Amino acid sequence: MDGLAASPQGEAAPPAGERDLVEAGRLLFARECVFVAGAPDVSALPPLGLPEIAFAGRSNVGKSSLVNALTGRKTLARVSHTPGRTQQLNFFDLGGHLGIVDMPGYGYAAVSKAKIADWTALVEQYLRGRTTLQRIFLLVDGRHGLKEVDREQMTDFDRAAASYQVVLTKADELKAAERASRVADTQAALLKHPAAFPHVILTSSQTGAGVLDLRESVARLLAERGALPLKI
Repeated sequence: MDGLAASPQGEAAPPAGERDLVEAGRLLFARECVFVAGAPDVSALPPLGLPEIAFAGRSNVGKSSLVNALTGRKTLARVSHTPGRTQQLNFFDLGGHLGIVDMPGYGYAAVSKAKIADWTALVEQYLRGRTTLQRIFLLVDGRHGLKEVDREQMTDFDRAAASYQVVLTKADELKAAERASRVADTQAALLKHPAAFPHVILTSSQTGAGVLDLRESVARLLAERGALPLKI
């Protein structure tokens, strides 16, 4: 695995089952991924179907860049330097086996209160009624760790009983000595959140670090729920 949270030097190769999941994740995300629909309100949500994973995070956390790196595309999710660019739930179909949902960024003060209220209501309704949602990957800027706005979002996910996993981004901008402590501090904070998955993944969309770990995490999740389309 390639995560920067990293393991001791000279560590033995992962067991066969782990290697199988790494390969299953690689094959899953090598499939064609296409845009399905954008939902600015709950009436536009596509019908239930494929198992889904969703990506959430503060505005400008690097969400679109990581989704592009995860799927091996350059322009699947539009990358913008303008915070608040994603203004709806964007749905993608990964090879007819998995739905990927790009959620609106939160915490951008320049957006009107009315728009923030609309986004909040949309996300709440999506979480409440989307039985196909398997897990939310909550992206947090690795340079700073959890901010109060991230903790508020985690509390909202807890209340909705929506399973989520924290993914730290922009690891390439962290000093090597800071990486392990950032992961450890984040995992310690998750102990207070009942809906949080305890394993934190440290990633960089620039270097590709952590992308294999993230793919493996998705493959493991689908395998545990009997939804992995690939034989491992």
